[in-house]
Amino acid sequence: MRVYPYPRLTGAVTARVTAVRLRGPHDTREQLDARGCSVVEQVVALGMAERDDWQSARLAVTATIPVREIETKGHWSDVSVVAVLTEGATNARTVARLEPGAMGGRDWVGEIELDRDRHLDRASLTVHVVATVGGIGGRIIASTEQEWVIDVTSDVPLRDRQLEVSTVSFARGAEWLRSFRDAPWVVDTSGRMPTVRLNSDFEGLVELVEGQGSKVESVVGEMLLAQMCADVWTAVFHTAIGDLEIENDGTPLLPPDWRGAVLREMLPDIVPGRSVEDALREVHTRRTGEGSWTDLQPRIQYAAARRAEVPKALAATVRDIERLDQETSA
Repeated sequence: MRVYPYPRLTGAVTARVTAVRLRGPHDTREQLDARGCSVVEQVVALGMAERDDWQSARLAVTATIPVREIETKGHWSDVSVVAVLTEGATNARTVARLEPGAMGGRDWVGEIELDRDRHLDRASLTVHVVATVGGIGGRIIASTEQEWVIDVTSDVPLRDRQLEVSTVSFARGAEWLRSFRDAPWVVDTSGRMPTVRLNSDFEGLVELVEGQGSKVESVVGEMLLAQMCADVWTAVFHTAIGDLEIENDGTPLLPPDWRGAVLREMLPDIVPGRSVEDALREVHTRRTGEGSWTDLQPRIQYAAARRAEVPKALAATVRDIERLDQETSA
């Protein structure tokens, strides 16, 4: 553990990329597909861009800092929050200041730009809280524990090339999987990161998911992937909401890891029109028995389907099937 000669924040600093806008020739701009940004893995896959001639990517960043600790302890002044984008392979470094949002200094928002010519593979995005401590300015008093990875080439938002989906025989696999032998997949949230276990005993499933086969099978595979993604969102939400740290006054706290990122993404759709903190309190209250937890389930399903872009995938599947039918008839 590194020791600092000045007081630092003990509360967690979290960051999330909320949107990515790509700039192409003649200043044309387009939004990166939502599937190119994973809040669970904390990875942006710029290879997901529909065009290959993009020149820069502007990342919208929101950071959350422990403002209550800053106000009560009083060790720090001139507090600022900066986002830093670096890549060791090219020695590139970009810094952008974030500004206080509408939450009284708890959330800080801003944008940082990645210039494609300055990056080759993967850049790291970190957020630092900087302040004056003991009369000395520019002290880093806190940073995000885990950086975001901005992958310039990949079309899959996976950290360290980790496998998000693993294929295993449910009938011959781990004992806990055997009771799910008839299921095509399950979402395992027991580890550090959630994983989809794909049932290799389900005939033809792996080929469909991997896009191996005819045009019809490819179309069905896209729909399966969207549904699988919705199942992942639903599972990780229930995992995140089921294991919250509670303050002495009963206030639930957002987790500092991927669980907190998931809650921030989904809560606005589950309890619309409320701040994330108020929505978290409402959902926690209902889950622990004060209010109707059952009534929230359709909202949770809706939020998961929206994040997985199930409506978009379903509409595309219907169009593709109609097109294939027309080609067959012709």
